[in-house]
Amino acid sequence: MRKYLVKRFFESVIALFGITLVVFLVLNLAGDPVELMLPPSASREDIEIMREEMGFNDPIIIQYGRFLKGAVVGDFGMSYNYNEPAMQIVLERIPATIKLAGAALLISIVLGIPAGIISAVKRNTLPDYIIRIMALLGQCVPAFWLGIMLILLFSVKLQWLPISGNESFKSILMPAFTLGVFTAATITRLLRSNMLEVLGKEYIDVAKAKGLKQNVVVMKHAFKNALSSILSVLGLQVAHLIGGAVITETVFGWPGIGRLAVQSITNGDFMVVEAIVFIIAISFIIVNFVVDILYCIINPRIRMQ
Repeated sequence: MRKYLVKRFFESVIALFGITLVVFLVLNLAGDPVELMLPPSASREDIEIMREEMGFNDPIIIQYGRFLKGAVVGDFGMSYNYNEPAMQIVLERIPATIKLAGAALLISIVLGIPAGIISAVKRNTLPDYIIRIMALLGQCVPAFWLGIMLILLFSVKLQWLPISGNESFKSILMPAFTLGVFTAATITRLLRSNMLEVLGKEYIDVAKAKGLKQNVVVMKHAFKNALSSILSVLGLQVAHLIGGAVITETVFGWPGIGRLAVQSITNGDFMVVEAIVFIIAISFIIVNFVVDILYCIINPRIRMQ
């Protein structure tokens, strides 16, 4: 297992290096940050002086080396809009995003796992058809449309929940549901497929022949063996909840890194955008590495690879 995990660790480091390179090149091709920092009345001479002071006249490889050196210690420079360290601004917003992602994950598990099990056990019955249709809709409905519909229903018409903010428990219900619906639908469809495959195995028939109760056969034998195959997808979905909260946070005015990313891109605050992308990339890598460890625990055969 140690050899396998060391291999995955080095693969993660290489992936992170590749992400930093792509982010640096894309953002540097997006526009001149100096022109965004200075007022429109600034002369060409003022622009060139600022470019020289900030090192933007250096060769691209030197700029990337400086960027990479700063990224290692979490230094992405100063934000143009906030006049504060970019990473500090992002770190202040992370707790709100983690809170939202955690609530969305809880909702997706509570909805997705029971729905997937019921759909597999009740195959080709009315509950199965209803769950499959709902799961399909959950993966097809755009997050921004669902968020707006929830606001119109529960905030504007019924006035049960606040439209935006992060002040109370009620504030998180709509954005968490909006963010968690896609993940719940993904878990439902994948778990149903895996459960149907496992329920067709010979050892399930043997367990039934021994006179075990249906819930014991389903939960102890079928679900346990189907669970390992959805771990990787679940791990990706956890990272997706953190990185994919851009639309949801914007719709509901949630003060997380997703909304900050939209504002920074609009304002051309490249330093903050770089810090956000770096944090999201780190979250993907950490989550996938944890999933690899869980794989080794659940499936000992992986330790030999």
